[in-house]
Amino acid sequence: MMTMTMTMITRAIRASSSSSGMWIHALPPLFFSSLSDNNNNNAFHSKSQKFDTLDEALSCFNGMLRMNPPPSIVDFAKLLTSISKTKHYSTVLSLSLQMDSLGIPPNIYTLTILMNSFCHLNRVDFGFSVLAKILKLGHQPNTATFTTLIRGLCVEGKIGDALHLFDKMVRKGFQPNVITYGTLMDGLCKVGNTSAAIRLLRSMEQGNCQPNVVVYTSIIDSLCKDKQLIEALNLFSEMLTKGISPNIVTYNSIIQALCSLCEWNHVRTLLNEMVNSKIMPDVVTFTAMVDALCKEGMIAEAHDVVDTMIGRGVEPDVVIYSALMDGHCLRSEMDEAVKVFDVMVRRGCVPNLYSYNILINGYCKIRRMDKAMLLLEEMCKKGLIPNTVTYSTLIHGLCLVGRLLDAITLFNEMVASGQIPDLVTYGILLDYLCKNCHLAEAMAMLKAIEGSKMDRNIQIYTIVIDGMCKAGELEAARDIFSNLSSKGLHPNTWTYNIMIHGLCKRGLLDEANKLFMEMDENDCSPNDCTYNIITRGFLQNKETLRAVQLLKEMLARGFSVDVSTTTLLVKMLSDDGLDQSVKQILHNFLK
Repeated sequence: MMTMTMTMITRAIRASSSSSGMWIHALPPLFFSSLSDNNNNNAFHSKSQKFDTLDEALSCFNGMLRMNPPPSIVDFAKLLTSISKTKHYSTVLSLSLQMDSLGIPPNIYTLTILMNSFCHLNRVDFGFSVLAKILKLGHQPNTATFTTLIRGLCVEGKIGDALHLFDKMVRKGFQPNVITYGTLMDGLCKVGNTSAAIRLLRSMEQGNCQPNVVVYTSIIDSLCKDKQLIEALNLFSEMLTKGISPNIVTYNSIIQALCSLCEWNHVRTLLNEMVNSKIMPDVVTFTAMVDALCKEGMIAEAHDVVDTMIGRGVEPDVVIYSALMDGHCLRSEMDEAVKVFDVMVRRGCVPNLYSYNILINGYCKIRRMDKAMLLLEEMCKKGLIPNTVTYSTLIHGLCLVGRLLDAITLFNEMVASGQIPDLVTYGILLDYLCKNCHLAEAMAMLKAIEGSKMDRNIQIYTIVIDGMCKAGELEAARDIFSNLSSKGLHPNTWTYNIMIHGLCKRGLLDEANKLFMEMDENDCSPNDCTYNIITRGFLQNKETLRAVQLLKEMLARGFSVDVSTTTLLVKMLSDDGLDQSVKQILHNFLK
């Protein structure tokens, strides 16, 4: 091969880890069936080599290099295929480089394996360079070649390029197979374009290539995730009508969607269908059920499912145990959550960071910070590294019990340990700094956020504006509010409500009303809270007629008078100095 190709492989090896890369299906059995090599076809289709470890494969490769005469390129291709199936794609690149340096000429198979490895390592650009090499050497690409590149483009999220390549291969006379269609549909579904995937399915059905269970399952799963359950069930029925049997993945997709909607009768029916079809529920099936039951507070039923699971010989994993713990934590049943944790450990299932975070969150919610901090210490001793969620949960818990200084200390420890605070962490601290009238510290933290590379959001600024208004620092709040647009941010309803309330408290009704009128213009419609705030502002400042107009408008929009406004109206009706005609009008709003 040319020096350029050697350089390309070397760069790719350096850029990739030895065994990582986004998971994609290994080359399917049909991958090589459409390739042709007149001299070595029968030899290549002989049983591929299998190895227990990568070291065995490398030892075999080195032995092949020492053979005299050397083995055929077909034998090397079979070896590379075996290594590729174990997902050691960077190793494939490295061995290809060695073959190239020793003058072993590539063929269409080794080049396609090389292309596939590049695509698995998210370097589809190098995959196209291999395609150029294939053409330069006089080999003809085929459907499998294009499918490999389409898969690589889809994995990198370049769905437009994948569709363009698909159209190009069809125009050049190559017939897409079920794997090509399936790859492209899966790519469309992953970027949220399920409707385009369905159109491609219909186009596929009109040709000579018919969809299989993998194709249908990909679209059904996407529809379920998009909460289009009716459409998913219709496609499921269509699949059955065509005699295509669903697999465990198909069933799990629908069961998970049904569980999220608490459609337990339908879940039971589908489970019976599965078992009757000799498809046994797996850990994914049970996890979906347990998680949904726990979130609905049906913890006893969730335990029954786990018992059934164990009875069927399916061992619960850390995800299921964590879901059970979370279910108990949601009910503040910390003793029961700890019992589940202990059972998990006894059954040989190692708790992970997520498990500890659930327990820590549970203790923080019931303000048992002593227990929460002990869990932090325990997880660190076991070699688990607390993440941003762990620290944010604990910081919030400490703030809840009034230990703001301890929360700040933990925040500093978090930063010192290398964990980067996110906007949730900052939002918690900003909120409690403002609530405790530490406005200078809150502003300093806001400046630090602005000076970082973090994407700011309106919630952070709204917290500070609220703190300023409550502390009577209206000018500072107004300044922050007026500068939001220069930061690329737009106030939300909560932000407007805070500012309107602050202005009404100061008696600045014209300015408050101006903001109120701006809301609809800025695609931020007032809610019931907005109407009640500004109505009270006018009532408290003796602007009764304008308040009445707002009350009428509020009721016309379907909003209700809240407790605070009702209390104020009752108080005004008992005021002997208020005009009787005004009292009659106000009284109508209390009926």
